Amino acid sequence: MIYAKINLDKTNYPVKLNWQYIRNPNIEELNTIYKKYCQYKNFKSVMPIFDSEYVDIKNDIIGYFDKDTLVAFSLLRRYNQFDVEALQFAWTYHEPKLRLGIESLKHECAVYKNLGYKFLYLGEADEYKSEIDGFEKLGPV
Repeated sequence: MIYAKINLDKTNYPVKLNWQYIRNPNIEELNTIYKKYCQYKNFKSVMPIFDSEYVDIKNDIIGYFDKDTLVAFSLLRRYNQFDVEALQFAWTYHEPKLRLGIESLKHECAVYKNLGYKFLYLGEADEYKSEIDGFEKLGPV
């Protein structure tokens, strides 16, 4: 398995989506979005998101809205003042043409770059992630 990160210094995306930090998460609502996402993608196996991950003070939840309806979220982990990891993204796929998975990742690059972060870690180096500016595969130690 190959892992990846985004060098935020090499990005220049705008903050443009209808979003907000979710400070007091409705865990049932987030889990419903996650379930719809997994069903749409037809994943053979999924890792649960534990309730504690939604309320951990080192984690951010960014909610994405269509009008006033929450349709997607990202769960991100802040490790220090320079490094953040995208732990999970999920959305309802109510309008697939929005490409909300890619657009939210670009948006998060802008948000965390504006906050002074240097790297956004992505987990696996999936092909679709490579279209993001600043994409870098991680090598051995």
